[in-house]
Amino acid sequence: MSRRRLSDEERALWKGVTRSVRPLHPSAEDASVAPPLPRLTPKRRDRSAPLPPPGSQETGAGAPPKPRVPPPLAPLGRRLKKRVARGSHGIDARLDLHGMTQSEAHPALLHFLCAAQARGASIALVITGKGSGDAYGERGVLRRQVPMWLRLPEFRSLIAGFDNAGPGHGGDGALYVRLRRRRSE
Repeated sequence: MSRRRLSDEERALWKGVTRSVRPLHPSAEDASVAPPLPRLTPKRRDRSAPLPPPGSQETGAGAPPKPRVPPPLAPLGRRLKKRVARGSHGIDARLDLHGMTQSEAHPALLHFLCAAQARGASIALVITGKGSGDAYGERGVLRRQVPMWLRLPEFRSLIAGFDNAGPGHGGDGALYVRLRRRRSE
């Protein structure tokens, strides 16, 4: 390996880098070489002081409000999934997407979940089907797409989680969807 000399510009850049680096385990020699960097601590609000009025500079008036983060999804849970599969916990709503294209299935699924949530349903069964194989060996476009759609923000406000259905309800070709309770406005 040949050694290459650094240009003046590269040498200045390297010195700047080495000045800003701190060793993981400083020894007595290293402490005299580079002074420790100042620690930056976040500014904390005094809890005893009153909150600034809305629209003041401190609250960031003029800044757009932060978009609401959709709640995270959680799997159904082993017990609930087993009760639904056995039939001891009822399925409140069913949607069969067989024969639909993606462009038909997406709005149908969204409308179905909105309506089911409005009716107070807690568990819905969404049947995607297992799909037929194509020339490339791919099976089930909706079977792959529906779980991805359910993770989108527009669906996450409606559902709490989902999981593959039990063998009696379609197995891998269907999903149990747990709906969120509708918030009163």
